[in-house]
Amino acid sequence: MTFTQLCNKVFNLAINDYHVKDNVDTAINNPYDRDSVENRLYLKCWIDTVQWHLEDIIRDPHIDPLEALKLKRRIDRSNQDRTDLVEQIDSYFRMKYSDVKVLPDATINTESPAWAVDRLSILALKIYHMKEQAERTDATQEHKEKCQAKLNVLLEQQVDLSTAIDQLLADIEAGRKYMKVYKQMKMYNDPATNPVLYANKK
Repeated sequence: MTFTQLCNKVFNLAINDYHVKDNVDTAINNPYDRDSVENRLYLKCWIDTVQWHLEDIIRDPHIDPLEALKLKRRIDRSNQDRTDLVEQIDSYFRMKYSDVKVLPDATINTESPAWAVDRLSILALKIYHMKEQAERTDATQEHKEKCQAKLNVLLEQQVDLSTAIDQLLADIEAGRKYMKVYKQMKMYNDPATNPVLYANKK
């Protein structure tokens, strides 16, 4: 099993587990050992899945403004959790390939492996929900055909992205590429760098 096959298996499990109750307040029941990469992948996709539905809810045109503000704060926290999980998954890769001898002509990738895995998780969600739309019994045939066409593209994209990630990991393992990870520096979350926050402290 390739790494992306493992990812897609875990992502599909997390998405299906969430939709048993289909409620953003459902408690997570991660089936994988805490120290395994599968645990991190499951948690990553669970967070993505909950946030997907929070984004749906907050777009309700009749939502109470105070409730919308609470949701916005929750989505902000979720985004930070997603970033933290990506960095944990990159730490797994850095440890796994720490003994690799990097070749003199090795090149760097535009993104770290975990940020590519992040896109794979979101893609699994898009596929799940587009398939849902393509199979709706209460929708018009035109709607279902349009959604099926989009689903076909998403499935092709999943194959391409999975292939690219597996190739990147193979290149890192062989020393043809090297990892260089930058921590995310989100200034708006930091009271020392967000002008609105540090202005209010005066």
